[in-house]
Amino acid sequence: MHFSLGHMVMVLLGVVSAFIICRRLRIPVILGYLVIGFIAGPGLLNLIPKSPATDFLGEIGIVFLMFSIGLEFSVGKLKAMRRLVLGLGGMQVLLSILAMWGILMLMGVALTWAFTLAAALTMSSTAIVSRIMAEKNELGLPHGQMVMGVLLMQDIAVVPLMILFPAMAESSEHLWFTIDMALLKMVITLTLLLALGHKIMTPWFRAIAKTKSSELFMINVLLVALGVAYLTELAGLSMALGAFVAGMLISETEYRFQVDDDIRPFRDILLGFFFITIGMKLDIQVLQTAWQMVLSLLAMLLILKAAVIFAIGKYMKHDNIDNIKTALYLAQGGEFGFVMLAVGGNMNLIPSNLQQTAIAAILLSMMVSPLIINSIDRVLSLFVKRSWDEQAVNLHNILIETMSKTDHILIIGYGRGGQSVARILTQENTPYYALDLDAERVASARAAGEPVTFGDAKRREVLQAAGLKRAKMVLITINNMHESQHILNNIMHLAPTMPVIVRITNDDYIQAFTDLGADYVVSDTKESSLMLASQALLGMGQPFERVYHTMHQVRKNRYQALEGLFAGSDDDFHSDESGYLNRYAFTLPPGAFLVGREKNKCPLDKLNVKLLSVRRNTAQLRHIDDDFRFAAQDTLVLLGQRDKIVAFENWALQGSN
Repeated sequence: MHFSLGHMVMVLLGVVSAFIICRRLRIPVILGYLVIGFIAGPGLLNLIPKSPATDFLGEIGIVFLMFSIGLEFSVGKLKAMRRLVLGLGGMQVLLSILAMWGILMLMGVALTWAFTLAAALTMSSTAIVSRIMAEKNELGLPHGQMVMGVLLMQDIAVVPLMILFPAMAESSEHLWFTIDMALLKMVITLTLLLALGHKIMTPWFRAIAKTKSSELFMINVLLVALGVAYLTELAGLSMALGAFVAGMLISETEYRFQVDDDIRPFRDILLGFFFITIGMKLDIQVLQTAWQMVLSLLAMLLILKAAVIFAIGKYMKHDNIDNIKTALYLAQGGEFGFVMLAVGGNMNLIPSNLQQTAIAAILLSMMVSPLIINSIDRVLSLFVKRSWDEQAVNLHNILIETMSKTDHILIIGYGRGGQSVARILTQENTPYYALDLDAERVASARAAGEPVTFGDAKRREVLQAAGLKRAKMVLITINNMHESQHILNNIMHLAPTMPVIVRITNDDYIQAFTDLGADYVVSDTKESSLMLASQALLGMGQPFERVYHTMHQVRKNRYQALEGLFAGSDDDFHSDESGYLNRYAFTLPPGAFLVGREKNKCPLDKLNVKLLSVRRNTAQLRHIDDDFRFAAQDTLVLLGQRDKIVAFENWALQGSN
């Protein structure tokens, strides 16, 4: 049965159904895709046939995923991660293969069969892990970098392993020569791509951008992603590795933000196809006849591999919590495992029944992996000693941060309006504290030292922990009017006399909020931000003349004080207009070029980028002299145009503009 338009419709229906059901049940969408694939595939209802067309769609999905991940890792960042890639990743691949190989041979599995199985089980799922980490905004965290380092090394290790298979099948007398030649080819290919691509990519994208054609720009992105992937495939490397290199090259240009936005729809749709095709591979008969062997291989994936990764992290003196998170994130089989099993089966390195058993174990591990990852915090409580306040970490942190605050402004919502108000309050040395539910925005703002935390203000205990009863007043600036009503109702129950100012997006809500007890209800846009700040300062006892002068200066300067906001995932603007200023924060890794160098050596003036502050440990340094020396783990807060900030970040990481 060939793959037809009707089957394509079935795949799309499966993607939509899985997405809706999983969202309503609040379970990982990836798990839904796998289950839908199993139900609709040859293993059960046989609504979608297994064919090269379905496999190809899934493979292209992996290519776009690796491309988008590459956009997050520039060459400078990769150099800074070399200890994780070669150290943690290299040791994981080597020790996992040796441990599984030895155990399988003790179980009576033949030598070549055991090696093929061990190599396939060593690989983890880049698609599942990176997708979940991206959704949880953990790629930039210590355990996120550890995970990506291991995954990158696994992708690289696929090349020599895949070359080793035919040598084993043919009992080649020149085994090591064959492997050495393959490694040499890989090094030459990647070196040429990185060296030439670095020089070509920026002028090429600038030439495309000058046409001012969004269609041509999108086509060019597809050309680069698929073209570099094709080149690496011709060189005997994986397409996924080539796509990652392409993304990494673009990450050093000023177009990486636009490219990431353009590629996201293709990535998400094709990844849905990929996970459905993976679910289609599961054979129910194997689970019935060889369930003991399936469980044994599943234990190797979920327990043995996790134990090896934790032990290596412990040996390399990483934090125990990061070691546990890394181990649990990588405790599953991966896409390349299926490829290795297929190649091994074609070369008679593994019998068909054992191949199907391994496929079943890998699929089951991939299905339970999202559940394990989402249960990491509960698992940590079993292995890491924590007190009651650490188990309630969000409320505890909020409480600690606000204990010393009295007569402060409590801002609910740290989007465009909330940040604009906060800028003016800071300028006037007026204390405030903010709550927001956008994890990406909170992470960026906290890295820059802003007094904001992740918290749901609809929960009364969060409002109490944020010092509601010690606050002077509350500003509600969120977009959702129904949530604003819920929050205001909670405030009136906890602190009926608290002055509350509410920002609205629809004038129809003026009477509703007034009836609930709001002291002021103001409209949207920049003027609403100025009005909120005016009322807040007046409520703090500032003289009217001073407040008026402050607002006048903000208007006179064309709202420059309100520019440069931290972007969040729910923002509906992506301005690349000339002159638009963005506020951006990034942390210097230990191997960064800027570490140990003085501020006067930085090309800040040349790039027209302003260094607003440096976050060092718990201190926020705002007055930075020219002889100030940067250190590892310093967080730089910058203001400037996107392309200039990207150029400065690249220079700070690797010393080239």
